[in-house]
Amino acid sequence: MTLVIPALDIRGGRCVRLYQGSYARETVYFDDPVRMAKLWRVMNARTLHLVDLDAARDGSEDNREVIHRICEALDIPIQFGGGIRTMEDIRTALDLGVYRVVLGTSAVRNPDLVSEAVARFSASRIVVGIDAAGGEVRVEGWTEGSGLDAVEMAVDMEKRGVRRIVYTDITRDGTLEGPNVEAYRTMGEHLRRAHITASGGIGGYPDLLKIKELAPYKVDSVIVGRALYENKFPCQQFWCWHYKDEVDLEHYSTAPLKTSRSGT
Repeated sequence: MTLVIPALDIRGGRCVRLYQGSYARETVYFDDPVRMAKLWRVMNARTLHLVDLDAARDGSEDNREVIHRICEALDIPIQFGGGIRTMEDIRTALDLGVYRVVLGTSAVRNPDLVSEAVARFSASRIVVGIDAAGGEVRVEGWTEGSGLDAVEMAVDMEKRGVRRIVYTDITRDGTLEGPNVEAYRTMGEHLRRAHITASGGIGGYPDLLKIKELAPYKVDSVIVGRALYENKFPCQQFWCWHYKDEVDLEHYSTAPLKTSRSGT
């Protein structure tokens, strides 16, 4: 079964979504990321993908306190990325309470950091995020090209011990136009042990079925952002979304997963 992972992108302390990674095309959805995280949990999210957009672009640490509060509030693993550049940054993020740290720009600029991080913290705690446009890896909050091919980078990261890659097609991100199935399939064909979390373009239930068909290509999970925030799934129409100010956000209906030690 494909795991659906809600995305929480934080900028200026609020929940936002960018269109194709552009900071100039931002939509603010909620002012309280902690309540938003709790609502996803009430909707039975089994993990969350959290991104600090400010840190990703300029290294800001202004959102760290709210990230810590999200980790304290939930009983599921939090996958976190944005501005993680050094071993100390990784340790700081883990100390905030996140379960897995996503290395993006740092994995491009300093691939040896990935090897060291996996050796020190294990493959279950270190994830590599590959954000690409037209097959080229983008860095610095998606604002710069790297000249590096996404598939070649994935193969190198796998050799360095990475067992989870979050692959985002920037051109699809926030568009609701559907996932880049071919890109995920191509990457999966070149991997042997690492698994892929797809990200970018999910617009509704049919797109999730497309991702499910990629299971033979090591795609076992998918990050969903805008489609969830804009109620694109039928179940949300009769769930608690429209009554989020009245929902009991302190009680959940699935078992805690924070003690999981899975390598993927």
